[in-house]
Amino acid sequence: MKKFSNFYIFSFASIMVIVVAAVLSVAALILQPLQERNVAIEKMRNILSSIHVESTAADAQEKYNRYIVETFVINSEGEKLEGFDAFTIDMRVEMRKPLEERHLPVFVGMKDDGRKIIVPLHGKGLWGPIYGYLAMEQDRKTIYGVNFGHDKETPGLGAEISESWFQEPFAGKTIFDETGRFTSIEVERGGAEPGDPHAVDAISGGTITSKGLEAMLYDCLLSYESYFKKEGN
Repeated sequence: MKKFSNFYIFSFASIMVIVVAAVLSVAALILQPLQERNVAIEKMRNILSSIHVESTAADAQEKYNRYIVETFVINSEGEKLEGFDAFTIDMRVEMRKPLEERHLPVFVGMKDDGRKIIVPLHGKGLWGPIYGYLAMEQDRKTIYGVNFGHDKETPGLGAEISESWFQEPFAGKTIFDETGRFTSIEVERGGAEPGDPHAVDAISGGTITSKGLEAMLYDCLLSYESYFKKEGN
């Protein structure tokens, strides 16, 4: 059996490490545009879902261009900011900033039943981040639809925030009371009172995720309060 010197073994191992690293780097560079496109397509699908437009990976971009008629960025005073692309702003990053420093994306959808104002959401669940989009009616106080997602919530419990049965009751709820005070939406353990315009049922067994989602709604929508009040009618 042929024996190899330590120098040969070390040199061979080093060359293999360099070759493998180079191959992986090239593969990453080649795949990066495809990965970025997939992320963008998924984002389009989630935005469309909040206004009840179903889409696939194949037609998401076409439907996004058809239904999303305007995008812009505002500050916490509801003033439009120039030079920013709403689609590329990361709400996770913005929610870490002080309120007055946030860049807040707004997406405007158009359907047969009127304009819809869509805003992104980001918060914390039990095991990791939760996020989504919330669409408002033209009055900017009534919810038209929502889309929620998560990374690590428990299947059958907190992960149910991404299911339609949990999301559908948000439609028609209002985030301001009759005096114009911001209320957001409560996610009630044990069930919301019938007819309560500001509350939905929590997930049985998913209390922490439910309350995390409630906090996400409050914190994110509060950032847009000035805009909603200025532009609502």
